[in-house]
Amino acid sequence: MELVWIFAMVAGLVVALVASRAAVSRATTLAAGSRIPPFVIGITLLAIGTDLPEIANSIVSSIAGHGDLNVGDSIGSAATQVTLVLGLLPFIVGPFIVGARRVVGIGAVTVAALLLGAWLLSDGYLGRLDAVVLLVVWLVGSIIVWRGLPRGSEPAIRVDYGRKGRNIAEALLALAFVGGGAAAALWGFVNLAESFDIPEYILAFFAASLGTSLPELIVDVTALRAGARDMAIGDVLGSSFVDSTLSIAAGPLIAPTVISADLAVLGSLLAAAAVAFAVLILSRQERHTRVTGGLLLAVYAAFFFVLLLA
Repeated sequence: MELVWIFAMVAGLVVALVASRAAVSRATTLAAGSRIPPFVIGITLLAIGTDLPEIANSIVSSIAGHGDLNVGDSIGSAATQVTLVLGLLPFIVGPFIVGARRVVGIGAVTVAALLLGAWLLSDGYLGRLDAVVLLVVWLVGSIIVWRGLPRGSEPAIRVDYGRKGRNIAEALLALAFVGGGAAAALWGFVNLAESFDIPEYILAFFAASLGTSLPELIVDVTALRAGARDMAIGDVLGSSFVDSTLSIAAGPLIAPTVISADLAVLGSLLAAAAVAFAVLILSRQERHTRVTGGLLLAVYAAFFFVLLLA
C-alpha cells in the first residue's frame, strides 16, 4: 500500500504543480496589460500563483482535520524558498544584482509575520480569528512594501493581452486541477505518515514543501533568464511572505484546526531566522553569487538537524 500512497502523493503534487504553472501563466498575461511594476507583480500575483499548491493544501488539510499538514507545508515552504530555492538560483543562472531596499522591505514584513505566527500557533489551535489576523498582516505588509519601492525599478510591463475571457476561463480551470491534485497528495501524505510513524508536521515541512516550492524555482529561473530580475526576486521573497500569512490562513478561515504547537512554533522561529539571515547577507552584498547561495543552502541543510532532533 505504501507504493499506492507514494504514487498518489507524487502524482497529486505533479498535477498541482503543472496546473499552478498554467494558472500563473494566464494570470500574468492578464496583469501584463496593466502598468504594474514587475516587482509588484512578483510579490503579489506571481507569489500567490506559485503558492497555489500550498493554499490548496491548506484548505484541503484543514477541512480534513490535519492542521499540521497545512502549517508544516506553509512554514516549510517559507523557509525552503528563502534558503533552497534562493540558494540554487545563482548556481543555475549565474550571479545577479539584488536591490537592497526591495529585499529589506519584503524580508522585514515576512520576519514579523512569522514571529506573529509563532505566537498565534503557540496555543495549538488555528481559528478563524487567527486566520483573519494573518490575512490582515498580508494585506498591510504588501501595501507597506508597495509604497516603499525605490525609484528606478524595471519599467512597467505593457503588452497586449487579448482574449481576456479565455484567459480567465483557463486560469479557473487550472485552479480546479490545483485543488484536485492537492487533495490526492494530502491523501497520500496522511497515509504515508501513519504507515512510517512520521509526524505529519515533519513530513509536510520537508517533503511537501519541496514539491510545492518547485513552481517558484521554475518561474524564477525562467524570469531571470528573460532578464526580469525584479519579478524573480519579488516572487521568491513574496512567496515566503504569502506562505507565512495567506497560505496558513486559507484553511482555518474555513475550518479551524488543532496543531502540534511545539513543532509549529519551532518551525516558525527557524523560518524567521532563515529569512532574517537571507536579508542580511543579500542586503550587504547587493550581488547574489554562488558564495551567498552556498550559505543559504547550508542554512537549509541545518533545518534537518534541528527539527529532526527536536
